[in-house]
Amino acid sequence: MNARFPASVRVRSGRDYRAAFADSRRVTTRHFSLHLRLRDGGFCRLGMAVSRKVSPDAVVRNRIKRVLRESFRIRQATLPRGDLIVVARAGAGQLDKAALRAELEQLWARVLALPPPAPAGTIPAVAGSPAAPSPTPIDPSPAASRAEGPSPA
Repeated sequence: MNARFPASVRVRSGRDYRAAFADSRRVTTRHFSLHLRLRDGGFCRLGMAVSRKVSPDAVVRNRIKRVLRESFRIRQATLPRGDLIVVARAGAGQLDKAALRAELEQLWARVLALPPPAPAGTIPAVAGSPAAPSPTPIDPSPAASRAEGPSPA
């Protein structure tokens, strides 16, 4: 098994994080919140936000991120294609490794249980149907242009 976490599967730019937070579907558990922004593309990417509110100790925050990356690697092939931003909540720092894994499995299960997104927009009208507006014909003859000139008032 390849245990690498290459840059191609990470959400790295602030623009991607902002887009995921602004336009996403959210799934939560007691200690985690996941923002899912579906994308067209071949794979899913992981972004993490583990702040000092979770724990002031960097060792604890890094442990949470390690367990999260490991859980993501295992489930990556089954997850939806898009950007997944996992935000750790206060209290996650007190969980041991087994409890973190169990809660992350619950989070992945909730993501997989989401209904498919609604289609974007409406169905475009087909030309010639009653709902489609018909274009007004333009008469290119010189007589038509004289007739449409300014009217005397």
